[in-house]
Amino acid sequence: MTRALIARPLTATGFAPFGDVLEPKPHPDKIINQGKCGRHHDLAQVDFADGRAGISLFDAEARTLPYTVELVERHPEGSQAFVPLNGVAMLVIVAPDAGGQPGTPLAFVSQPGQSVNLHRGTWHGVLAPLGAPGQYIVIDRIGPGDNLEEHWFEDPPVVTEIAD
Repeated sequence: MTRALIARPLTATGFAPFGDVLEPKPHPDKIINQGKCGRHHDLAQVDFADGRAGISLFDAEARTLPYTVELVERHPEGSQAFVPLNGVAMLVIVAPDAGGQPGTPLAFVSQPGQSVNLHRGTWHGVLAPLGAPGQYIVIDRIGPGDNLEEHWFEDPPVVTEIAD
């Protein structure tokens, strides 16, 4: 039997067990650059066991609903941030850890201006921009060793709709 997932709006509170939602605060923490720029300071912690921070650009193919979550992965050696460049909403799939395997997945959908930073070791789906291709800045760990674990679902859940 297929497990149906309903994608919820991405909020800092709902996403907190899995990572940080990066978005501007109602007011900047600091005004810089001759008073012409507001800085929303220190929105997420980049967390690496070792190695260094790398900045990469990703191009991801568009996805549509219903969306089958066949694969989740995690990075035990470092956090991973996804910053959309072209304003396309993204479907963010995460799952709690259940004894070294992913537990029941949750689905979130981002709004324009939102990015995510996944905590180190968080099970998450692949990049899934909704309705149009997405371009992303990805900030993650560059270093030696294996920093990728994959899990393929025998009975993949399916995101069937987006909640209001």
